[in-house]
Amino acid sequence: MEDDAPVIYGLEFQARALTPQTAETDAIRFLVGTQSLKYDNQIHIIDFDDENNIISKNVLLHQVGEIWHISASPADKGVLATCYNKPSDSKVLTCAAVWRMPKELEPGSHESPDDSSSPAHTLELLCHLDDTAHGSVACVVWEPTGDGRRVISLADSHILLWDLQESSSQAVYLSLAWNGSDPLTLCQERINRLHLLPMKAEQRPHLGCCKLAGSASLEGKGQLKFTSGRWSPHHTCTQVATANDTTIRGWDTRSMSQIYCIENAHGQLVRDLDFNPNKQYYLASCGDDCRVKFWDTRNVTEPVKTLEEHSHWVWSVRYNHSHDQLVLTGSSDSRVILSNMVSISSEPFGHLVDDDDLSDQEERRPEEKSQEPPQDSVIATYEEHEDSVYAVDWSSADPWLFASLSYDGRLVINRVPRALKYHILL
Repeated sequence: MEDDAPVIYGLEFQARALTPQTAETDAIRFLVGTQSLKYDNQIHIIDFDDENNIISKNVLLHQVGEIWHISASPADKGVLATCYNKPSDSKVLTCAAVWRMPKELEPGSHESPDDSSSPAHTLELLCHLDDTAHGSVACVVWEPTGDGRRVISLADSHILLWDLQESSSQAVYLSLAWNGSDPLTLCQERINRLHLLPMKAEQRPHLGCCKLAGSASLEGKGQLKFTSGRWSPHHTCTQVATANDTTIRGWDTRSMSQIYCIENAHGQLVRDLDFNPNKQYYLASCGDDCRVKFWDTRNVTEPVKTLEEHSHWVWSVRYNHSHDQLVLTGSSDSRVILSNMVSISSEPFGHLVDDDDLSDQEERRPEEKSQEPPQDSVIATYEEHEDSVYAVDWSSADPWLFASLSYDGRLVINRVPRALKYHILL
């Protein structure tokens, strides 16, 4: 099989939730959540053997509802969070919870790749991230670094900062309300008991309660409902970006106050966000206007770059974790596009630029001076999907490998073309 050939895995049910197992940096592993109204939903743990191009799987039962969003702890390989639908009276709420997968499914303890006889395993509930007063949860975002104890959930018009605590059956809510102009005030303090599964004495200690450490709310005109959020790995992890309607906002997690606002960032609904891992002020966004935009949050009057390669809504955008010129996008046009955004990357001349490079400009030969930096371009368009592509993401173990997921349950694993890989490395 050719090195760049895609590897395809089909799920039995429809799906739109995908994440790499962030804390796993040795094995290539993705988690996929299903959406079924008739049967118990599942989380598929997909392990990829890069040397032999073989996929193996394990299945976790997720019986509480269809999964709309999934995210993995950056510190604990066995912990993940899901957002799922749950009927409530005459309406359906999207709730959130933190789970632990069985220890035998953690990397290093994987059994036979023959998954045909593998039984489905059960998730262990660690805590709920629900408060019905705040509404439906759009997504759960983990703090990028640290011990995996802090998460943000976006519930309707509320941004909620949670502190996941050690084993206890109670959660203390300390809610700080921000009204856009008044100072932060302590608005409520109460104890809310969580429904936890019993823990056996021989099991290792685990998270057991969550403390709502702070919150902020949207106020104003328009659709005041969050659609997406991303936690910046820069600024000592004190900034979060959120999207609602056509607006992108930045928040300081220390005060839960707004620090920047990009109004009319897209002509239609903003679907997804991602921070450049190497340039602290750069942010990518995508939306229903079929565009992908790149922003410098220090000057938000206009984007620094705009891509218009997709022909329908763009649902997902992701920077490569190591080489930030590589950007993935997935769309309802059933295509995945890999772009080389070298002009706005940390390596605009094909390598990291420092003061020595600039001081040596005068000493270069005329033919070297005349060389132009590499140009932005579309590297490849992947068309293995036949339905809307709702999620794309990079492997946390291999910077040259990525996965995409379409609504019909098709997961496709692809690689960056070898020619470009060697060009970047050499």
